[in-house]
Amino acid sequence: MAVKVGIERVTKQYGGEGDAHFVLALDDVSFALDDGEFVSLLGPSGCGKSTLLHIVAGFEDATQGTVRVNGKPVAGPGADRGMVFQDYALFPWMTVMQNVTFGLRIKNLPQRECERIAREHIALVGLAGFENRFPHQLSGGMRQRSALARSVANNPEVLLMDEPLAAIDALTRNALQEEILKVCDARDGRPRKSVLYVTHSIEEAIFLSDRIVVMTPRPGRILEVVGVPFARPRNDATRLAPEFQQLAGEIWSTLKSHIKPN
Repeated sequence: MAVKVGIERVTKQYGGEGDAHFVLALDDVSFALDDGEFVSLLGPSGCGKSTLLHIVAGFEDATQGTVRVNGKPVAGPGADRGMVFQDYALFPWMTVMQNVTFGLRIKNLPQRECERIAREHIALVGLAGFENRFPHQLSGGMRQRSALARSVANNPEVLLMDEPLAAIDALTRNALQEEILKVCDARDGRPRKSVLYVTHSIEEAIFLSDRIVVMTPRPGRILEVVGVPFARPRNDATRLAPEFQQLAGEIWSTLKSHIKPN
C-alpha cells in the first residue's frame, strides 16, 4: 500500500532552550499514513497530538524533521488536505448550503455543480432539509455534520480531524462516529479516504481506526502503534464485543503506566 503521509523525525519546540517559556511539544516522531487508511493519534491532553496535526495541515512548521504528502514536503496549507476542527469553524453568516459550497466556489466550479455536490454531501451526513439553516439554528451535532460535509465535499486526498466530537454528548457522539466512517468509506467510484484523527478517547480511537498511534505525555513521542483487528462496517455490536473492551483495557494500561500524577 502506498504511503499517503510520511512523518519523518518531527520535533516541535516553542521558544529556545533555557527560555522560561521553552516547551518541547514533540520529540522525534515518525510514522506513515497509508493510502486509504484511518489512523488515530491518541494520548493525554498536552501530548502534542493537535500540534502534529497542524504541522501536517501546514498551519505550523516543524522545528526539525519533515512531513510529506504523496512524497512532497508540506510547505503550507493545500487543497490536498481538508481539516475538521473541534469548534466546527463554520461561517455563522452563511447557511449550511453556503458553508458546504464555499470551497467548491473557490475552485470556480459552476454554481449548479457546486450545489449538486453540496446537496449530495449534506444528504450523506443526514442533513437533507436543513440546507437553508444557519449554524446558530443547528445543534452541536448538526454543526459538526455540516463541517464534515464541507470538508469531504472538497474531495481532499487526506482528511485531518482535530477532536471533532469532543464537545458532543455521548449518544450523538456514537452516532457521529458511524457517520464519519460512512463518509470516509469508498463510494461512487471514489477511493476510501486517508484520515488522520486526533482524540483522547480510547474507545473512539478503536472504533474508528485501522491503527492507533499512542503518544506519551509531553514531550510527545510514540509509545506504541496498535493495529485494530475489527472488520468493517462497524456498529454498536463492535463496541460491545469482549475483544473491543479487552483492547481498550490494554491501551489504557499502557497509557496509565506513563502518566504521572499531578
